[in-house]
Amino acid sequence: MLALAVAGFLGPFVAPAARLVAQTDPTPPNAVLFRNVKVFDGRSERLGPSTSVLVVGNRIAKIGPDVSAPDRATVIDGAGRTLMPGLIDAHWHAMLVRPTPAEALAWDVGYANLVAGEEATATLLRGFTTVRDVGGPVFGLKRAIDEGIVAGPRIYPSGAMITITSGHGDFRQPFELPRAMGSADTRMEQIGGSMVADSPDEVRLRAREQLMLGATQIKLTAGGGVASPHSPLDVTTFTEPELRAAVEAAENWGTYVTVHAYTPASIQRAIRAGVRCIEHGHLMDDATARLIAERGVWLSIQPFPEEMANVFPPGSEQRAKFAEVLTGMDRAYRLARKYRIKTAWGTDVLFAPALAQRQGELLVKLKQWYTPAEALVMATSTNAELLGMSGKRNPYPGKLGVVEVGALADLLLVDGNPLEKLELVANPSKNFLVIMKDGKIYKNLIR
Repeated sequence: MLALAVAGFLGPFVAPAARLVAQTDPTPPNAVLFRNVKVFDGRSERLGPSTSVLVVGNRIAKIGPDVSAPDRATVIDGAGRTLMPGLIDAHWHAMLVRPTPAEALAWDVGYANLVAGEEATATLLRGFTTVRDVGGPVFGLKRAIDEGIVAGPRIYPSGAMITITSGHGDFRQPFELPRAMGSADTRMEQIGGSMVADSPDEVRLRAREQLMLGATQIKLTAGGGVASPHSPLDVTTFTEPELRAAVEAAENWGTYVTVHAYTPASIQRAIRAGVRCIEHGHLMDDATARLIAERGVWLSIQPFPEEMANVFPPGSEQRAKFAEVLTGMDRAYRLARKYRIKTAWGTDVLFAPALAQRQGELLVKLKQWYTPAEALVMATSTNAELLGMSGKRNPYPGKLGVVEVGALADLLLVDGNPLEKLELVANPSKNFLVIMKDGKIYKNLIR
């Protein structure tokens, strides 16, 4: 009954595997031929000439003008349209898109996962075939997606954000204090949203717990944040030994630590401790940008829209902090370009379901600093390089973010050329005619 219900909900957008019960066809085609398409391969500034791309199973098997369709293959005539890799959002919170902060803590866990599952399907149908989740209890949702129970993107999970007492991500109320060292009995910790750690040993323990649960990278909040009620923006939180404890735990597992940090002080301390990726960085100065570049650290920065302030009540401290972040955004992007910092793109949509529907528009905002080709490369192959830093913790071995032989078959057929008109990605319901993830078609408007 569940499979039938899912099939009915998704209608023509559901993957073939999810329609098996309804269609009673045990042998769906395992090959798809995209014919007469122009390929954006995830790296180039121009489309290639008209060609064909054959997908067998979950990988791209052949590319070329003379590739033919095997028996029982699905053939999609692109009519000269653009075939490109699925989009990757490098800063996402799958469990925290639709609830308010209060609801995120109060909702029944089962209900929260059902709501997140519906949002995951919507995310995939916006063309985002992969997300890097940098905070939240997402392991169950990821499993459901990977097992085909729910349609959604690939998820690279961090698990719970690790924070300090009063740090960004500490949503406890004053009546929940004091805290005993080693305890984790508050609601936000029990559901896996955030974990408080106030010593190197506690940080090491909490990091290892997330790795045990399946984290592909570890996320700490190294400085103050916007949404948290007890976290001034200018504060530097973890000490260097605490950060090093997380880095050591992650490196022992062959992966890395990324940290939430806006200010020069928090970014520089994290880099000294061995952190390999900075989330945000909007308030960095010239010296900090130069240090990021010299150390080969990644910058995962987001082009926040002004209307994101509407998440917070007028006159609130959170709204004022967000306004301060916005003042540094243009300079941060220009510094990233100046020093050729390895830069990833993401959205960081929190508690804003309406804004999530405009996920592609936030990629278009990169046009203030990048060409359409540069923006699309960032949201595909460059973001995939960042995902690859998880090493053997990578749950999806294979190449993502590119269209090439042997790569995983996460593909979009676009009605138009996004290298010339990036705005096409802002209207996925109209312009993404085919959406494929892992070789399965989840949307097909080509008849």
